[in-house]
Amino acid sequence: MRVGLYPGTFDPITLGHVDIIRRAAALVDKLVIGVAINRDKGPLFSLEERVAMIEAECEKLSQQTGTEIVAHPFENLLINCAHDVGAQIIVRGLRAVADFEYEFQMVGMNRALDDSVETVFLMAEAKHQAIASKLVKEIARLGGDVSKFVTPQVHQALTTRLR
Repeated sequence: MRVGLYPGTFDPITLGHVDIIRRAAALVDKLVIGVAINRDKGPLFSLEERVAMIEAECEKLSQQTGTEIVAHPFENLLINCAHDVGAQIIVRGLRAVADFEYEFQMVGMNRALDDSVETVFLMAEAKHQAIASKLVKEIARLGGDVSKFVTPQVHQALTTRLR
């Protein structure tokens, strides 16, 4: 069984994330969405809320793709999380050249820790390349419409949280 791991903070999950999840699901038998705890980022949503949002979106995607997709919170090294879930592949989404530079360094470090785990990069669809959770939160905080960037359920959660 080929298992992939798509890690991130997903604070909140965006349509860009959903696009990468849908496409990554076609590459593996099981896709684990690694939800990073990452206290340093000071997330808007709790870990439980982020996992619940991901599970709601992934339930639909799993039915559409026929691939098992599950959420898995983690706070350890990414490579250790990959071991914990039995992943042979780490999936990373790229939006721009700046993403590549950071991801290139991460791949080098992960390969040094365990060269049996491959990293696969998926380019975000053009219509999703500008979407970043950080920007979505900022737009929402300032009263802007983020409905083009997130699902209706996530839009509602953002609206409720920022009231």
